[in-house]
Amino acid sequence: MAEPLIRIEGVCKRFGDFAAVDNVDLAIEEGEFFALLGPSGCGKTTLLRMLAGLEVPTEGRILIDGKDMEGIPPNKRPVNMVFQSYAVFPHMTVEQNVGYGLRIDGVAKDERAQRVQEALGLVKLDGFEKRKPDQLSGGQRQRVALARALVKRPRVLLLDEPLSALDAKLREAMRSELAIIQDKVGVTFVMVTHDQDEALAMACRCGVMNKGVLQQVATPSDLYEYPANRFVADFIGSVNLFEGKLVIDETSQALIEADGARVWVDHGVTGATGGTVWAALRPEKIELSHREEGGHRPPVAAGTPEGANMLAGTVRHYSYLGSETVYEIEAAGGRMIKVLRSNVRRYEDRGFDYDQPVWLSWSPQSPAVLLS
Repeated sequence: MAEPLIRIEGVCKRFGDFAAVDNVDLAIEEGEFFALLGPSGCGKTTLLRMLAGLEVPTEGRILIDGKDMEGIPPNKRPVNMVFQSYAVFPHMTVEQNVGYGLRIDGVAKDERAQRVQEALGLVKLDGFEKRKPDQLSGGQRQRVALARALVKRPRVLLLDEPLSALDAKLREAMRSELAIIQDKVGVTFVMVTHDQDEALAMACRCGVMNKGVLQQVATPSDLYEYPANRFVADFIGSVNLFEGKLVIDETSQALIEADGARVWVDHGVTGATGGTVWAALRPEKIELSHREEGGHRPPVAAGTPEGANMLAGTVRHYSYLGSETVYEIEAAGGRMIKVLRSNVRRYEDRGFDYDQPVWLSWSPQSPAVLLS
């Protein structure tokens, strides 16, 4: 296998006694769109700044294309950075902004003009060459910053919260555009964001950080469906967590006696029987059905132990979000459980209302069992 383009080995960054980045090991492949995500203060931006050369690691080393970056200043590294604020020069036109780095590098005027036009075409800003930043929308200014970074043809493009200044509709549109641009140019993108939807929509792989520690590195689907721990499960999307004891652990099944629920899964768990575990259940994986006095219980998978993968509850609140409705169901003991239902029809004949008794049920394939 080819050597990763970026290799981060045992990197720490301390500010006094505070470890902003704590012993991170990470490999990023050439041509990959990689996202670092986590809550504010988790260390993701500090790690990005160390890649850029704007911060120096306290310990460990960073290699790009096999070369140790220790002592190499930002302007000598094969990277370029798009900042959260875009940092476009207000007194320059679009083409002057985009060509600024090439002019500083001494690139000939004819070549500079050609590369600027190529970069503007890539970000769909043809015809905007003579405009000033104050004549552009937020999305257009973001594209100017992107073109200015790409025009220098870096091996690695670093993006610090690149879409955070845009409104929701434009942010969603720019997600697709960024991913398409990255695929066209083949440059390795490393993006920092706290927006999980942004990371899942654009990145090939994601690294989730918390308190300076890299919690998990995986594809978006694996992060969502197979989280490494409770932090990742809770940070990526919405989740219902059931804490309980692992009472049965066999090759083809496991049973967790949780707080007010029995959770059965159709696979074994790598954990000591009797130990504490957590069952993570996503809201969209729970079926909601009416519960009537003397009525039948909802069907469950064959072989499900008595009373498992089923809960009685009462609708306490719901939020209509257009394509879906999120219900908050109160189960026994006052526990609140979120359930998501897609609105597949314009008129819902079997809707659920406040204070309505309901059944919750789920497949044995749906829960993820976490040991920490």
